[in-house]
Amino acid sequence: MKITTKLWIGIVVLIILSPLGLILPKHFKAGGAWGEAKLSSLWKAPLPDYAFKGWEEKGLSHSSIAYIISALLGIVIIVIAVWLIGKILLKKGD
Repeated sequence: MKITTKLWIGIVVLIILSPLGLILPKHFKAGGAWGEAKLSSLWKAPLPDYAFKGWEEKGLSHSSIAYIISALLGIVIIVIAVWLIGKILLKKGD
């Protein structure tokens, strides 16, 4: 199996596991993440709390779906950014 295939499989597994950030704190009755609250004034997220407007009240299943969609969007943005940077650097090398 090629290394890139292994990396993509790893990314898919992490996407599927991303709702653990919701499930485990609810299960153990833990509070919010300290880092998110402490640094919240520095950045306004496009998907606050990794959810869509109106989905916060719909329960854990909707929150989990929103978490997975947020993970996918983040990965797509990063892949596109890295690809574009790679293209720019390759053109400079010519």
